[in-house]
Amino acid sequence: MIKSSELILNPDGSVYHLNLKPEHIAHDIIFVGDQNRVEKITQFFDTIEFSTQKREFKTQTGTLNGKRITVMSTGIGPDNIDIVINELDALVNIDLETRQPKEQLTSLNIIRIGTSGSLHADIPVDSFVMSKYGLGLDNMLRSYLIDGVSNPAFEDAFVSHTNWDARKGKPYVIACSEKLEKIIESDKMHKGITATAGGFYGPQGRVLRLNIQDENLNSKMDSFKFQDNRITNLEMETAAIYGLSALLGHQALSLNAIIANRASGTFSEDPYKAVDELIAYTLKKLSAK
Repeated sequence: MIKSSELILNPDGSVYHLNLKPEHIAHDIIFVGDQNRVEKITQFFDTIEFSTQKREFKTQTGTLNGKRITVMSTGIGPDNIDIVINELDALVNIDLETRQPKEQLTSLNIIRIGTSGSLHADIPVDSFVMSKYGLGLDNMLRSYLIDGVSNPAFEDAFVSHTNWDARKGKPYVIACSEKLEKIIESDKMHKGITATAGGFYGPQGRVLRLNIQDENLNSKMDSFKFQDNRITNLEMETAAIYGLSALLGHQALSLNAIIANRASGTFSEDPYKAVDELIAYTLKKLSAK
């Protein structure tokens, strides 16, 4: 039995941070970072059956074209992803009354819709990027036993190319769900490696009043390639989503609307339109399954 100190439940029996019970979620789940973006997606639903929010975690579940879908805000960063995916998994794969893992496990489909900046001139603003791989620079997933889902050759190539400082912990690489990739892909999607940082400023090469450990890291990342895969964008969630999903047996895919291009120095004239178009694209693909 899983102890109450390990799986914390609220007085009403819901999981602690998300404030959800098993019946509140669908098997198809869309992640967004910003809680205000949840209703930007659910406004297209035919019905909304459930809505709740605790802290930055806002959840709505409804139907679109007969398909039940949950939309959830995760907040920012790999630490929040650790909370969200573990608690979602508990909702479907642990009996919350007996505190025992279920014999028959359920696999969730998780798609992240986010915004990001491109590192390459040929991935322009207002385009879409699908993360073929998540490259974790954050070190969160190293708290788990990840050898069965990670890619050591890929990781070693990145460490060598960037002269990565071992004191920061070893980066990890996790592939996306091939099942979801086939459902969502089209010629509208660029594909590549999404690097996941553990912070917004120093970990992404931004300098305000603090010097950073490697001021050339971003340029090294720009030139990195592994088996024709290059790093297309940098954000704070994808690799953690891929890693925990793979470990727990869920399917995960991360999509980004490109609103800035660092190589060309350009920014989208209407970033909200780019996000809305990615939302419409994803919902059409997902609800047509």
